[in-house]
Amino acid sequence: MNVKIDRAEKRPWLSVPGLVIGIVGCIIITASSVYTALKMGALPWPTIFTSITALVLLRAFGRTSLNEANVTQIIMSAGSMVAGGLAFTIPGIWMLGLADEVSWADMLFVALAGTLLGLVATALIRKRLVDESNLEYPIGVAAAETLKASNAGGATGIKLFASMAIAGIWSLARDVLGLIPPMLLALPIPGVSFGLYNSPMLLSVGFLVGGAAMAFWFGGALLANVGIIMGGTAAGLWDVATAQGIVSSLGMGLMMGSGLGVVIRDILPKLAGYLQGSKNAENGSALTDLRKGDGGLLALLVGLAALCICLALSMGPVATAIIVALSFVTAIMSAQSVGQTGIDPMEIFGLIVLLAVAATCNVSQVKLFFVAGIVAVACGLGGDVMSDFKTGQMLGTNPRHMWLGQAIGALIGTVVSATVMVALASAYGTDAFGPGQLFVSAQASVVATMVSGIPSVPAFVLGLVGGIVLYCLGLPSMMIGLGVYLPFYMSLSAPLGALVKLAYDHLFKGAADTGELSHDDTGIIVASGLLGGESIVGVLIALTTVVAGLLG
Repeated sequence: MNVKIDRAEKRPWLSVPGLVIGIVGCIIITASSVYTALKMGALPWPTIFTSITALVLLRAFGRTSLNEANVTQIIMSAGSMVAGGLAFTIPGIWMLGLADEVSWADMLFVALAGTLLGLVATALIRKRLVDESNLEYPIGVAAAETLKASNAGGATGIKLFASMAIAGIWSLARDVLGLIPPMLLALPIPGVSFGLYNSPMLLSVGFLVGGAAMAFWFGGALLANVGIIMGGTAAGLWDVATAQGIVSSLGMGLMMGSGLGVVIRDILPKLAGYLQGSKNAENGSALTDLRKGDGGLLALLVGLAALCICLALSMGPVATAIIVALSFVTAIMSAQSVGQTGIDPMEIFGLIVLLAVAATCNVSQVKLFFVAGIVAVACGLGGDVMSDFKTGQMLGTNPRHMWLGQAIGALIGTVVSATVMVALASAYGTDAFGPGQLFVSAQASVVATMVSGIPSVPAFVLGLVGGIVLYCLGLPSMMIGLGVYLPFYMSLSAPLGALVKLAYDHLFKGAADTGELSHDDTGIIVASGLLGGESIVGVLIALTTVVAGLLG
């Protein structure tokens, strides 16, 4: 796609203001992503949010280049994938009562190994899977269109930061000052956490996800809580504890089945074409962005990742070889998934490699979590970040500049993610992670269950098969699985955000927007600001608690 380059585009795309904004934004976004992933059991990819933020802040320095904003935003957002990789796997160690066997350094090396492998995978597959493929990358396309639409004045920034401030103040009033209750309309139903969670972030998730997906989420919640727990126990089929085990196993099976459905329906049919294209290429550089000397750098990064896995994490040479080799395979699968659906089941790819290592090597339970974490981080950077490269393709951004921005953001994200994880565990205790706890950590709980043992194998198998079948039929089995698995109060609260979205769209239907953005873009900005504001304040509260404890 040819893009006209104006005078602003002739400036360096990785500038000093962009670098500073990107680094500060990366720290904030990564920290808030850890909190959001643990709290909500989901991690909305922040490309649109960071794209608008980068453009607004760069304007303050007189810089209006869309390409510069694009490079800046990838610095800001790359760390969130490292955050997701850790948050979706490592808390499972705490759930199994093995907190003493994992340290900040362990998390850092897990994140670093996954980051290095993800960066190498990006360099090797970007050209083939972005420039030379017909993959849609819906999030990347939306980010590019949003940048183009918002390339105007400052009202966008006012909407963004005002909504962040509102959510932050609300969170302080709820969690610190105690002025508003965290839960509304709570009812004492055995085995069911009934109530409405007073959370701008959860409402924003419902708004961003939308009505159709939220309907399946809520349907899964009704099946689990009203059908299995309340109905099953009332009928005398099982007791409450047994019902909860069935529900958790069914939910995990549905989520894992959905991930496998992505592989079966969306990835495997395309993988043969990818491999055939590789064979037909005249040389390796035809598929990559490599220049002379780049191969040595990438080999060095792979070697450093292998050293982290083999020596720093004490995994051994055989396990290290399996992890390194399969991380590239799963990164391709991840990029295919993101390109076709916008979904990256990174923890599922981590589980696949975990099972391969467990079947061939004698490693401890804790190290199996390390395997899943490394692969999840690599898949996040090799998969989700491809959406950013799609944005760059549409805008005409130099991919080498973007890769450098990705490297900066991801490496900063390794330190920030590990630090925030430790801070949250120190502030709230490791017992605060798991089903029904403060941090539901749904994906990490799935990994923990796979490592330690499934409560109800029949329910898990049923969910696994059902998840695959439903996804292959075009139904959002992942959303159904989340509804089954997550506490009922979350599944009651998030749909309210979807209802707000329906009312919002109806109100503005057919109306001309007098501002800079369409009503769709404005809604995304405000919802993203509310989500970011609560998650950032949540991290700050945790960090303050840790510091106060150390000083006390």
